[in-house]
Amino acid sequence: MLVVACAAALAACATGQSAEQDFSKANIANVANVKSSFGPAFKVTSIGPTGIDPRLLGPQTLPAGMKFEPVDCAKFATQQLVPSGVKGNMAATTAEGEGNRFIAIAVETSEAVPVTDPAQNCQKVGFAGAGVRGLVEVAEAPKIADVHTLATHRVLQTTVAGKPRTGEIYNYVANFGTFLVIVTANPLVLPDKPVVGVNTSRARDLLTAAVAAVRG
Repeated sequence: MLVVACAAALAACATGQSAEQDFSKANIANVANVKSSFGPAFKVTSIGPTGIDPRLLGPQTLPAGMKFEPVDCAKFATQQLVPSGVKGNMAATTAEGEGNRFIAIAVETSEAVPVTDPAQNCQKVGFAGAGVRGLVEVAEAPKIADVHTLATHRVLQTTVAGKPRTGEIYNYVANFGTFLVIVTANPLVLPDKPVVGVNTSRARDLLTAAVAAVRG
């Protein structure tokens, strides 16, 4: 199973954020508080706060020569979550169990990250190239008061050692002030066990809980 980087393209706005908010109590380290939402069936670990890891929050890369449909939606399919040059810190909590992997990431940046929504004709974007094809589509995002929320579902298909492989990942993003909270969810590939579909309801609830924890 191909696990696509968690900084995959952003998606549809669920709610807007108001201009004036008090974030004096916000703390990205509080993303670790979501541990309590996972039972004994999950293996849970936390890291940070630490510097922003560009491997997690850099642009979504695809092989050169990819063709996109619609053709003017390539930016949506490869969008960078945190613009180049933006400094800050991040903390993350990972939970694996019940056939899924969930990662909740809290980021505090040196400046507010611009909010970008896809154009109406970019709600579902296909792409194809040498040995790779896939799609990025808008997914349901939770509504959180005074927070801009976004979500995508990404599928990537390729061939490894002559065998077709498919990977998918859901990304849920909340943007408020100089803070970002990101939840990624993907299936685990386990020996002698069938692949389980992503529990998207749990992922949405996790984003809501993580935002509440970070906001203090």
